[in-house]
Amino acid sequence: MALNYPNRKQVVHKEANKANLGMDLETMINESNEYYLNNNIAVIHKKPTPIQIVKVDYPMRSKAVITEAYYKTPSTTDYNGIYLGKYIDFEAKENHNKTAFPLANIHPHQMTHLENIIKHGGIGFLIVAFNKFNEYYLVPFDVAKRFWDNAYKNDERKSIPYDVFKNECYLIKEGYLPRLNYLDVVKKVYIKKDSD
Repeated sequence: MALNYPNRKQVVHKEANKANLGMDLETMINESNEYYLNNNIAVIHKKPTPIQIVKVDYPMRSKAVITEAYYKTPSTTDYNGIYLGKYIDFEAKENHNKTAFPLANIHPHQMTHLENIIKHGGIGFLIVAFNKFNEYYLVPFDVAKRFWDNAYKNDERKSIPYDVFKNECYLIKEGYLPRLNYLDVVKKVYIKKDSD
């Protein structure tokens, strides 16, 4: 789409690159985590995915290129760290659907991992982006677990409806610094409960 301004300068607006949409939430969380770290609020990092390097090409000693690698083990969740003396661990998911979040986006080992974190006194949750609405939700593990169990144990619907996000999850506000202030929600939902 092209727009013509009074100075006759033409500005072209490009459509969003759908290949990069999956990085939007991760970028926002990474920038927020950097802000939290730089301002001594929390220490939260993206977990590296363990890989096994199989083949490396050495065109020059200083320019080694990995040409073949495999995932060693399935990764657990995307992020972990410490906030106000509490261990937190969470998975971040993009969603391009308007009516529901498909549970197929979550892997069984991730649910098991989050359940174990909670059993040992940590805080575990999901952050889900509804890209069509530009909304971000913190999903308490018990909400995700309820739908997971109904889907895979009772053979019910294999998604979480959008209205559940509106009624049982917590909207995370988008801002400038931090870009996605999810720790504000964590503090209200989890930390405040512990201090009462």
